[in-house]
Amino acid sequence: MLQAEQIEELVTLVSTMDRQTLEQQFRAYPARFPIDFTPEFFANTPLERLRHIFLALCLQTQQMPTLESIPAAA
Repeated sequence: MLQAEQIEELVTLVSTMDRQTLEQQFRAYPARFPIDFTPEFFANTPLERLRHIFLALCLQTQQMPTLESIPAAA
């Protein structure tokens, strides 16, 4: 279970992700259910909505994203 400080870190981290990073994170995320968004979904969904969906995914699964695949500039 994520602790309060981890949730705060997660919100901050997700808020800095760009579209490409979010798409990479969705594809690599270790969820117990399929995450099968189409390229069109990624291209046509507003960035803030993608961030919201990814944050909800992380909170639902109680897992932090893999930090190694997030660019250092983010």
